[in-house]
Order: sequence, then C-alpha cells, then structure tokens
Amino acid sequence: MARRLFGWARRRAEDVLAGLLAAMFVAFMLQVFTRYVLNAPLSWTAEFSTLAWLWGILWGAGLVLRDEEEIRFDLVYGALSPAARRACDALTGIAVVAVFTWSLPAMVDYVTFMKVERSAYLGIRFDILYSVWLVFALATIIRHAAIAWRAVTGRRIAGTRT
Repeated sequence: MARRLFGWARRRAEDVLAGLLAAMFVAFMLQVFTRYVLNAPLSWTAEFSTLAWLWGILWGAGLVLRDEEEIRFDLVYGALSPAARRACDALTGIAVVAVFTWSLPAMVDYVTFMKVERSAYLGIRFDILYSVWLVFALATIIRHAAIAWRAVTGRRIAGTRT
C-alpha cells in the first residue's frame, strides 16, 4: 500500500514539474510573439519564466530526480570495492543530512522573513516563491537519510536500483 502511494506521489510530482516546464515554455513563446511580432514586450513573462525555472529546478531535484540519476564522480566511486562504496554512501549521506538539518531553522527563518517583499511584476510574496527551497531541503534530508540507512544496513530501499 505504501509503495503504491509513494509511486502515485512521485507521478504527481512529475506532473507538477511538467506543468512548470509547459507554463515556462508558453510564457517564453508569448514573450517572443509580443516582442518581435507586436513590438510590445511583456515584462511579466520574463519574471514568470525565471520563477517557473527556479521552482522546476528545486522541485525536480527534490521530488522527481531519482538517486541513480544524480551526477556523481564515478571515476573514483566506481573503482572502490562495494564495502568502500557503502562507507562513502553512509558518510556522505550522514553529512548531507547533518548540514541540511542544521541549516533548516535558518532556512525557515529566511523564507518567513521574505514575506515583506514581493516580486516586481507579478506581485507574489517572496515567502511563497522561496517556499520551494524548504520542500527541496526536506526532500534532500529524507533522501540522503535513506541513502545512509541503506548503506549502513546493506538493505535496498523500495523503488531503487542497486
């Protein structure tokens, strides 16, 4: 049951990312059309595209990107024995969890502080715009805790490849 729910949530996260990419593309095409055909550029489209890109990158990296799709320095990692790889996974996983957990209160403070600012053209409060950073941070903590757990216990996490 939990596996089906996790799969459903992952697909919905992919849907959100696809929607962000589509919206960014439409805004970009609208900007090109109004600037070069109508000679009347729209300012909000550039801001919207930038915000959709920011959300897409952090949303995708936090909720859509799978562990095996991340970029790694495989030249060294691939040359290690399986036991050494597990030790590296455990150490880096624990380090990422520690750093992100330690910095999480400051991230929350910064995001909530930004409620006093609004974007230039769309007027969206910055705390709403930057809230995706907290989603990314929490997802990163959970993902790397699972990586460290898998490395320490030698267990395979459901839905991942080893």
